[in-house]
Amino acid sequence: MVLRVLAAAGVATSLFGSSAFGASAAPPPPPDRIVIDSVAADGTGCPPGTASVAISPDNTTFSVTYSNYLAQVGPGSAPTDSRKNCQLNLRVHVPGGLTYAIVSADYSGFASLAPGASGTQRASYHFEGNATTTKTHHFKGGFTNNWRTTDTVPVAALVFTPCGQERDLDINTELQVDPGTSSPSATSFMEMDSTNGTIKTVYHVALKRCQ
Repeated sequence: MVLRVLAAAGVATSLFGSSAFGASAAPPPPPDRIVIDSVAADGTGCPPGTASVAISPDNTTFSVTYSNYLAQVGPGSAPTDSRKNCQLNLRVHVPGGLTYAIVSADYSGFASLAPGASGTQRASYHFEGNATTTKTHHFKGGFTNNWRTTDTVPVAALVFTPCGQERDLDINTELQVDPGTSSPSATSFMEMDSTNGTIKTVYHVALKRCQ
């Protein structure tokens, strides 16, 4: 069953393993609201039951929240622990005569990187049938603190979805930690919001009138 999240309610609904799957059908969406239908989510950073989506009451942002997104290296870590990703495949419905584009994306979290190690946060954005936009941020070792990055797309470079067409939006986020020259006994990790094990990524969108 496809989950429907209504902007008017501003509700965060679990994408996986939620009791919402057994709920009655959602009422028709308001004609002046963005509606997001979740198609799929997959990746080592978002195992089933660990991701949810919400849209803001003012229709200008939507957020994706994870509860198990951590990349690390060091004693006891498996080789596959050094890189984690989550691919979200979303279909966004907008009011008739409008289309939308990603304007910016905000990411925050916590990292503990030993001297000599490094961390990378990367995100790519792709509308079905369009080119992919990728943004990458690097963090040097000897860093233990909260981190925050923002991916911004200039207004002149915005890629809007084709008017009158519904296109899937793929958002692939990635965290990667490299031990580099750090001590073999050192543990380095990078996560998004380590205080409660949940990350919250807010994607800002712009609307325009179709011609």
